[in-house]
Amino acid sequence: MTPKLERVKLVHNKNYKRSGMKSYVYALKKYNFAPTQDGPYFIGSTAHHQGKYGNQKAIGGKTTIQRSLQKKLADGQSGEVPAEDIQNDSEYLCTVDIGTPAKSFSLDFDTGSADLWIFSTELPKSTSIKGHNVFDPSNSSTFKVTKGATWKISYGDGSSASGTVGTDTVTVGGLAIENQTIELAKQLSASFVSGAGDGLLGLAFGSINTVTPGPAQTPVENMITQEDIPKTSELFTAYLGSVKDANDPDKGQSFYTFGYIDQAALDGQTPYYTPVDNSQGFWMFDSASAVVNGQTVIQSGNKAIADTGTTLALVADATCQAIYNAVPGSKYDSSQQGYVFPSGTTADQLPGVSFAVGGQQFVVQKEDLAFADAGNGMVYGGIQSRGDLTFDILGDTFLKGVYAVFDQGNSRFGCVARSDPTQDTTVPSLDS
Repeated sequence: MTPKLERVKLVHNKNYKRSGMKSYVYALKKYNFAPTQDGPYFIGSTAHHQGKYGNQKAIGGKTTIQRSLQKKLADGQSGEVPAEDIQNDSEYLCTVDIGTPAKSFSLDFDTGSADLWIFSTELPKSTSIKGHNVFDPSNSSTFKVTKGATWKISYGDGSSASGTVGTDTVTVGGLAIENQTIELAKQLSASFVSGAGDGLLGLAFGSINTVTPGPAQTPVENMITQEDIPKTSELFTAYLGSVKDANDPDKGQSFYTFGYIDQAALDGQTPYYTPVDNSQGFWMFDSASAVVNGQTVIQSGNKAIADTGTTLALVADATCQAIYNAVPGSKYDSSQQGYVFPSGTTADQLPGVSFAVGGQQFVVQKEDLAFADAGNGMVYGGIQSRGDLTFDILGDTFLKGVYAVFDQGNSRFGCVARSDPTQDTTVPSLDS
């Protein structure tokens, strides 16, 4: 029996509060890049020594120097980045059913990673799980332990999540994926616990999955292997909306589809496709130019990735400069490590900004150029510096302006331009 393919609705997290700098620090943590603009956060070097210690043990071992995200302190010293400095919550979450009988979990769908991990009963009692759905493998008749397998996600700030591995039935959008690898959290740093979600579902390529001794297949890879989705549509799509657009025709809705392209979302258009370079595990494609108010910014050889798990768009410094030079009253605020502009700026005062996806430009909605309240009558911009990264990260700021097609079977990324009839550039105050 062919499964019924349906939209997977994203639910807006009512507890989510936008913070520009916290979102930027999250990106620093996730991609471990060094900022090229001044601010409180930087990538430093820390020494890690491995050796033999104690009585009757040889003195020795080795010392390695690792890059780590650090924060400048008031006394001129530097230290670890506190969990509260990082945006660890997700604005939108998807419901996924796991196990038999099925239990529902609210997961963050992330095209910038490839692990499917969840809160589990293996977490120590000292870990606060209040408000989270927790997976108990003993309650699922279809769960099987994967002996000898472990997983660990480590971020640039030193935080990590790790645990054991098993397989179970995972249902996404009406599709039941049998024997899907799931990663049970046994240890979580504080930054992982503070958000509303119960875990993460990675939609990047399985080559960057962290399960050892060998990477596990992602849900989409298993959908293809198990022929849960048609061979002609080995893909998924993302339509990211905004609560600001509740009165627009699309009602600000957000959803994913698996195994089909939603014809209503196409709005009569045909997706433009460009080849994907998945050698680094990401949805990476050529993006050799940007356009700001009709002026082209050439970035020869530049590439970008589409990442639904990053709220901001992070681009080269020259592109950032060109964008904010066109915004009246904008400035770089080193105290917030980002570009800000006056909160009263209207849509008609903001520049037209677009980025190349392959050979075609796609526009950023003007309302998404204003990300969050930055205090003192200023707004934190939705586009910021990528630091020393060698590629752009086109996160939700960009993706909210397109209907995105992640065509895994044909190794290509597709876009259809969207245009909201209204552009609301206001942002909630810091106190709201």
